[in-house]
Amino acid sequence: MDYDVIIVGAGSMGMAAGYYLAKKGKRILLLDSYDPPHTEGSHHGETRIIRHAYGEGESYVAMALRAQALWNELQELSDEELFINTGVINIAQPDSRFIQNVIKSAEKYSLNVEQLSAEEINQRWEGFQVPEGYIGCYELDSGVLMSENCIRAFKKEAIKHGAVLKAHAAVTSISIFDEHVQVATADESFTADSLILTPGAAARKLLPLIGLELPLQELRNTFSWFETDESIYPANRFPAFTFELPTEMYYGFPSINGAGVKIGRHDGGRPRDMRKPPEEFGAHPQDQQDVSRFANRYMSKVGQHVSGQPCTYTNTPDEDFIIDKHPDYEHVILACGFSGHGFKFSSAVGEILSELATGNRQSALDISPFTINRF
Repeated sequence: MDYDVIIVGAGSMGMAAGYYLAKKGKRILLLDSYDPPHTEGSHHGETRIIRHAYGEGESYVAMALRAQALWNELQELSDEELFINTGVINIAQPDSRFIQNVIKSAEKYSLNVEQLSAEEINQRWEGFQVPEGYIGCYELDSGVLMSENCIRAFKKEAIKHGAVLKAHAAVTSISIFDEHVQVATADESFTADSLILTPGAAARKLLPLIGLELPLQELRNTFSWFETDESIYPANRFPAFTFELPTEMYYGFPSINGAGVKIGRHDGGRPRDMRKPPEEFGAHPQDQQDVSRFANRYMSKVGQHVSGQPCTYTNTPDEDFIIDKHPDYEHVILACGFSGHGFKFSSAVGEILSELATGNRQSALDISPFTINRF
C-alpha cells in the first residue's frame, strides 16, 4: 500500500484528522481540490465562534469541551493566534428553545455561564441595545477561533509529522475493495488501507464515488464587516454573540485586530448550485440589508457596512452532523453535513476520525446521534 489512510478533503475536519493520524505514525495522504486554507470551503472569513453551552442541544457539549482542549493544545504548538477568549453571549427570548438548551447544558455540565437580563446586558456592553424581555447567557470561557490560522497550524503539524499533502488535486474516482481503497486524480493514483472522506461543500459531488447518496442541501449564506468604534467593540471588552429573534438568527464578533465588527445571518440561506461559483456578495439585496437592519436596531453604535462575503452551508435535514463508517465498508469513514455550525468542533472531529480509521476509539465522545442510517 502507498499509505495507511487517504483523506479526501483537507479542510478543517480532514486536516485535523491528518494531523492526529500522522502524529500516531501513520502514513497519510491528504488530497484537496484547492490549497487550504482557501475561500472555496467552509473555513474562510477569518473567525468562527466556539460555544460550550450549546443551544443546538446538550449532546454537543462534551464534544465542544473536548474541541476546546484540543484547540488549546494546538495553540501551544503554533506561533499564530488560534483562540481569543472574548467570551460568548447568547441572547434570545426566555421561552426560546435555543436559550433553554443553553441554560440546561450549562447546568448539566457546570459551565461558567452567567444569566443576564436585557438591562444588565445593555449596562455591561454599551454596544448592545437588547429589547426588554430578552435574556442573555454569557459564557466566560468561550470565544473566537481564528479559522484560517487553525487550518494552517494543523497543516504545518501534519506535514511535520510526515503527512503528504497534494493540493489542487481533485479526486476523479474512488474504488473500494475488501481490504483497501484506490483513489485517483487526473494525474495520479494511490492506494491505502483506509479512506476518510471529509468533502465539505463538495459532499454531494463526491459521495456517489463511494456509492452513497445522502439528503444534503447546500445553502449560500453571507456575513459582513462594519466600521467600528474601537472603544466600544474591541475583542478585549466585547463578546462574540448569537442573537435569536422570533424569526431570524444572527451571530457576530467583536473587532479583532481592528478588522471591525463582523455580523452574519445564520438562517435564511439560499439554495446554491454547486456546479457554479457562489454568487458574489451583493447579488441579492438581503445580503447587506438583513445584517444592516439587525445592526441598526440592536447594535446601533456599529458604523457603516464595509464589505461582505458569501459562504456555503452543507445542511442535513435535522442540521446534525454525519460522522460514521460507510454502511458497507468498515475501512471507509465519512464526515460531512456540518450544517453551518461545525468548524468549532473540527479538532475533536479530527481526533474521532483518526480513532475510527485505526479501530481504536479511546475518547468517550458519543457519536451515535451522527449516524448515516438515521436518514
